[in-house]
Amino acid sequence: MSERDDTDDWTHVDASGDAQMVDVGDKDVTQRRAVARGFVYMASETLDAIERAELDKGEVTQVARLAGIMGAKQTSELIPLCHLLPLDSVSVYFEILDDEGALAIEAAARTSAKTGVEMEALTAVSIAALTVYDMCKGRDRTLSIGDIHVIDKRGGQSGAFEHPDPPGPALASSLAELAKSEAGDDDERA
Repeated sequence: MSERDDTDDWTHVDASGDAQMVDVGDKDVTQRRAVARGFVYMASETLDAIERAELDKGEVTQVARLAGIMGAKQTSELIPLCHLLPLDSVSVYFEILDDEGALAIEAAARTSAKTGVEMEALTAVSIAALTVYDMCKGRDRTLSIGDIHVIDKRGGQSGAFEHPDPPGPALASSLAELAKSEAGDDDERA
């Protein structure tokens, strides 16, 4: 155990400096939503093969979508201090960015709970990206995963958050807005 002076700034650390799960028992249940984004960078030939569904292991985005949703449902099993949340919905979206040599992945997660759902959105993006990597690695050794981040979060005591300067390539269309409109979210309800 280590003594710490700045434990007030760290919610997952107690006064002695030991890891702890945050007590959310006194918090109100509210509607919460988070959208995360990440990218899998690859050769243009690999992007073309994904777009044409010509990879031997199957249709990459459909398999990765299911893997991302399944991953979100397992977040509390993967992240030690993460609360188990009853997920209302998880959606995973993809966009091929030919000029950047990337496949963009966004995940939107919603819950009615006492704590935020950003870890589930981040996990969905991460697991979807790892699945893309796994399905394409035999064709392309230059694959890399990066720029995974929360782009939008709503609900709870801390209020709304929108990433002011998201890392990675800019998207031609807003998958996050698509995710919000399909989920029926707006700022007043969240």
